[in-house]
Amino acid sequence: MVNTEEFVRRLEKILNYYGLSASAFADKIAVQRSTISHLLTGRNKPSLEFVLKVVKSFPEVNLYWLLNGKGTFPAVQKETTPPYSPETVSSTEYPSNSKSIKKIIIFYEDGSFEAFNKNKGQ
Repeated sequence: MVNTEEFVRRLEKILNYYGLSASAFADKIAVQRSTISHLLTGRNKPSLEFVLKVVKSFPEVNLYWLLNGKGTFPAVQKETTPPYSPETVSSTEYPSNSKSIKKIIIFYEDGSFEAFNKNKGQ
């Protein structure tokens, strides 16, 4: 069960983090302004629909943090860099030797992968 007082504190933290007023926040997540007002005053408890709208509109908000305070806010985002194809890597970036790159395979944490062939598209 969600502790309403703590939920309101976390909701206020989100508002402060983004520099939004309650009405601007309501507009951003497409709910009535009175919904935010009633939540902030403790009159109403958050609905599942409201919580999902917040999480969808603000990717930095972790669902578990918003509901029960577990986790962090803003959620830690891993920096990702785009994969390089063999054509975009300069030969000065790697020591030269008699071998040439034939294929590069990038494995992602979700178990998927991408393969880049040197001669692909040529």
